[in-house]
Amino acid sequence: MRGEDIKDPSPPHASEDLRFIADSMLGRLSRWLRLLGYDTLYFPTIEDNKIIRIARSEGRILLTRDTRLIKEKGVGVKFLLLTSNDTVHQVLEVIKIFGLMAGDMKRCALCNGVLKNIEKASVQDSVPEYVYLNFSSFMKCTECGKVYWQGSHIRRFRDRFEKMISVSSESNQDMEETEN
Repeated sequence: MRGEDIKDPSPPHASEDLRFIADSMLGRLSRWLRLLGYDTLYFPTIEDNKIIRIARSEGRILLTRDTRLIKEKGVGVKFLLLTSNDTVHQVLEVIKIFGLMAGDMKRCALCNGVLKNIEKASVQDSVPEYVYLNFSSFMKCTECGKVYWQGSHIRRFRDRFEKMISVSSESNQDMEETEN
């Protein structure tokens, strides 16, 4: 039994139910997916057998660039073999294949832990004074304790994401018009 290569998923996956595991070559991609709200495991160093075992036991889709991993070890695992070395193109490929949208930030970009809303008073000593004085909504990672707020870095990320989607859609339309 071979893994299931996901290039044209049918029927469409419910994007909120998608859970990924990215191989050690895809750290930046995993961070982007987490910032988009998707459950994405990533280990900077992990043995092939272990990543396959986690993907299989947790029903995660393996994101990889490693053809050898898929050919030799990817038995019974859903996977997406990415073609680009560029993070932006990888994000676009995953978005296109799975129809992803930017969801609420609910995952820690560093460790994939779940973010929970917390009281402003509880972060007074954990964030810069400017942040404490100018923001009212805070979240904290239940795993590593990192504190998040809706600052300009989140807006810039979302703006960049929306621009990527827009540019990708325009280039796809241009290609379709050229073919016709």
